[in-house]
Amino acid sequence: MTTTSQSTATGYRVLNPATGEVVEQFPTATDEQIQDALAAAHGAFQSWRDVPIEERARVVARIGELFTERAEQLAAIITEEMGKPLSQARGEAEFCTEIFDYFATEGPSLAADQPIKPIGGGRAVIEKRPVGALLGIMPWNYPYYQVARFAAPNLVLGNTIILKHAETCPRSALAIAKIMDDAGLPKGAYVNVFASHDQIADIIADPRIQGVSLTGSERAGAAIGAIAGKNLKKAVLELGGSDPYVVLDTADVKASAAAAWETRMENTGQACNSNKRMIVMADIYDEFVAELAEQARKLKPGNPAEDAPGTFAPLSSRAAAEGLADQLRDAVNKGATLHAGGKLVDGPGAYFEPAVLTGVTPEMRAYHEELFGPVAVVYKVSSEDEALKLANDTVYGLGGAVFSTDEERARRIAERLEAGMTNVNTAAGEGADLPFGGVKRSGFGRELGPLGMDEFVNKRLLYIAD
Repeated sequence: MTTTSQSTATGYRVLNPATGEVVEQFPTATDEQIQDALAAAHGAFQSWRDVPIEERARVVARIGELFTERAEQLAAIITEEMGKPLSQARGEAEFCTEIFDYFATEGPSLAADQPIKPIGGGRAVIEKRPVGALLGIMPWNYPYYQVARFAAPNLVLGNTIILKHAETCPRSALAIAKIMDDAGLPKGAYVNVFASHDQIADIIADPRIQGVSLTGSERAGAAIGAIAGKNLKKAVLELGGSDPYVVLDTADVKASAAAAWETRMENTGQACNSNKRMIVMADIYDEFVAELAEQARKLKPGNPAEDAPGTFAPLSSRAAAEGLADQLRDAVNKGATLHAGGKLVDGPGAYFEPAVLTGVTPEMRAYHEELFGPVAVVYKVSSEDEALKLANDTVYGLGGAVFSTDEERARRIAERLEAGMTNVNTAAGEGADLPFGGVKRSGFGRELGPLGMDEFVNKRLLYIAD
């Protein structure tokens, strides 16, 4: 193990964002290792697809069990790698068990043949068959959950996986690969690679790869989508978001603001479907903003491994914190009001004071860009139409939520949101059985739920004439 400053390390490494130290580095894969991974995944597919789906499901169920059995170890890894508070890290590992269990239990029926009635006679069935080896490119913000929602349905279907994780998540990547092996997956059915960007392009271009799934930034999605399109490969892209969180009315303003703040602080604000734009009716706006600011001022920097009450964790890196500070500085310089926080904490760590920002206008970066960190941006509106117009005034379309004591009032607005996921009186409907994905520049395709079984599958027609 080596310890260096974060400024001298690149490639695959464990960078502790609480201290700014790189505590371990890993070599990037050689081209020969990439070819070995491709051969292994393609070779494993030839036999894995012929294993009865019920048997594949049993292996996937065991994968899920191991995530909970090893939750403490897994949590400690990502707390050091990307700064997730320990209790949240543990919860993420355990949620993976739910995901693998869902697809192990429901997968065989979701992948069952679907008879259809031909108009001209005969018999017809839509068969769902695996397509082959897939590439998964996963992000650092949810190192286990993101992999689980891609891997679980595809392993049940009979596809095989090459997994390229974020460069700052090598230990969690290796821990996942160990779980796959220990659960009984055949060699090559799940292969972890520490690939470079150039090698990723080569993997997608390889004829043995039948599709690619990426969760990451809009910029990364555009690059991977272009490579996939050039090579005629199916792609699923789950990208950025700037989700509206519309509060039309509430019986308890302080409680509603506290709930909104808790949602915004999940994973220290580093969630693609976080409530990045709070849109609040004028009659409750002042009290709502005041409570958010009070919540922000209560928090102090803390060690995510200790996860003490009243503390906040670092962002994933000092560079991420500095980028967020630049976005806020741009807004304030152009007239926005910073009610609390918004400063980089002195020292080598990646701590950024949770902030509350109002008065954001289209001239500011914060109006159009995703703020990937603990910043609550609040807008004041005076009508439902104004709230809806503002909610949809974004290039993103991942999720959105509408709150009201009148459920039908909230639903009317929610049904008009330009998003892949809409919610009434909850920040987000979350579960292994609920599809996840967006529209517009938030990407395309779905993961989780029944739709998660339908992306990388050959919906093959079998027609038998009379």
